Formats: sequence, structure tokens, C-alpha cells
Amino acid sequence: MKDVASAAGVALKTVSRVVNGEPGVNPATAERVRAAIDELGYSRNESARVLRQGRTSTIGLVIEDISDPFYAGLGRAVEQVAISHGCLLLSGSSGEDPGRERELVRTFCARRVDGLIVVPAGDDHSYLRSELDAGTPAVFVDRPPGPGIDVDTVLCDNAGGARLAVAHLRSAGHRRIAFLGDNPAIFTAIERLAGYRGALGELFDPDLVSMRAPGPATTGADLDRMLALPDPPTALFTGNSRVTVTALRALRGRRLALTGFDDFELADLLTPGVTVVAQDPAGLGRVASELLFRRLAGDRGPAQHLQLPVRLITRGSGEIPPPPS
Repeated sequence: MKDVASAAGVALKTVSRVVNGEPGVNPATAERVRAAIDELGYSRNESARVLRQGRTSTIGLVIEDISDPFYAGLGRAVEQVAISHGCLLLSGSSGEDPGRERELVRTFCARRVDGLIVVPAGDDHSYLRSELDAGTPAVFVDRPPGPGIDVDTVLCDNAGGARLAVAHLRSAGHRRIAFLGDNPAIFTAIERLAGYRGALGELFDPDLVSMRAPGPATTGADLDRMLALPDPPTALFTGNSRVTVTALRALRGRRLALTGFDDFELADLLTPGVTVVAQDPAGLGRVASELLFRRLAGDRGPAQHLQLPVRLITRGSGEIPPPPS
């Protein structure tokens, strides 16, 4: 900065004001400083700035899988909000491993991120207590934190969305509606199972339920078992987009009404198009990051627990009627 000040013929404080975007510098003088910065190849010492201001202008994001389209949309929205606040986003995937989640959070905190946004893989977040007590704000998104941690949380209406999907299939005349869910250790999977069960009431049959991680072999085996029952299902509700895609492959053209939770690419181009209950991953990311930046701006109010709505998109697969009895 001294070299820049000397080259531009200004005081050191003037260089500081230009570098930090502060007012009070004549435009012509500011332009002279910027020209000297370009000529000398000056870059700000971020470590010194952190020591002085106590902020790193970075936030950490822990998601399940950065390659998953749902989490990619959520992460992109967080990044856009971070950029608008002059912050850099650090992100990593937990792969549904609670140990990896803890490792990522601790690594981000060691790098002194200003705040955290977490899609939790586990339900024990006591490891975060010291960071929260030290003033590092955290927002949980898509799934809530474990017991004893009360922080801002942004979820979608998982149970309500499942009820909406099943009610739609029932309105088409279906009474035997199967459910292919996900790993029952996942909060969203259990919430969607609860919504499915509540919407069926006395029609609920445990033989029509599968709760495990999707895969070509397991999903195909589950469908074959259900379709071989004396009273087989005439409709299928799938618990997320990965389950839906796997189920479509496993069906191999067999005609079954289908409504899935989560929209996915090309769902509208299939024949018939796939009816889905769509949540808003970008909305989840945007709301969560805006909450975080409000905390960073000094909001010390009680933790907020928000639930975003979902919507039904009808495209044809969920409107297929049951076969004549």
C-alpha cells in the first residue's frame, strides 16, 4: 500500500479508502490510485484484513451431494446471496455420513468462516455447541438439527406434499397405492412416509411400502414383490427424484399411475409426463442464506423455524385411472 501511495502521489489512508470502497475520495484521485494498483500488481492482504476486522467474508455450506440436482440448485442460490453480500462460499458434500458432516463443519470453522448453512446427515449436533456459543451463526436447511440445538431452520412441507400426492392419486380412483421411500434414517423420508400413511388412512397396507436407499436391483425387487401380491397396487408414490427415476427404469413399460416427490429434468418430456410434487430447492437456499446474513448483520432474535410450501404439477402419469375391475 505504501508503494501504491507513493506511485499515485497520495496518502496511505487514501489508498485504504479506495481499496475498501469507502467514500470521500475525489474521483480523479481514486482513478489514479487504481491505475497505480494495476501497474504494481497490488493485492490486498486478506490475512491482515481478517485480523483487523474479525471477519473472513466466507460462509460454509454442508450438503448431502454437490452433484445431486436438488442440492446443486440449493447451493447455487446460497452462492448468489453470498456474492450479493460480498462473501465467498465454501461447500462440501457429507454423502449422508454424520462423521463427514462433523469433519466439514470443523474444517470450515477452523478456517474461521463467518457462518454456516448445514443440510445435516446425522441427528447429533452437540459438536456445534462451542461454535454457536462463540457467536458463529448456523442455519439448518432441508432437515432440522438434532435435540438441544435451537437455530434457524428452513424446511419444505414434506408431509403435506406426500398427502397432496396421495390425495391426487386417490382422486383418480386408486385405492391400492404403493410407496417407494428412501433410507428411513433420513428426516425427509420419514416425514413423507407419515404424510403418505395419513392420506391413506384405513387403506394403508405395510406390504405396499419400501423404505431403503434406491438402486436398480433393490427398487426392481420391491416393485416385483408388490406387483405379485394377490391385490397388487395400481398406483405408485415415489419419495424423491432419485427414487422416481429408478422406479421408472424398473417398471420397464408396465402401466402404473405414478406421482413423485421432487421434480426432475425431462420429467415433462416422457410419455406420459411425470406428475410430481415440486419443492423449491433454490427457495430453500435463498431463504436460509438470507436468514444467515441477517444474523451476521446483528439480528439476535429467537430462532426461526420456517416451512416452505410445495406444489402439484400434473403431467399425465398421476392421472392414469386404475384398470377396470
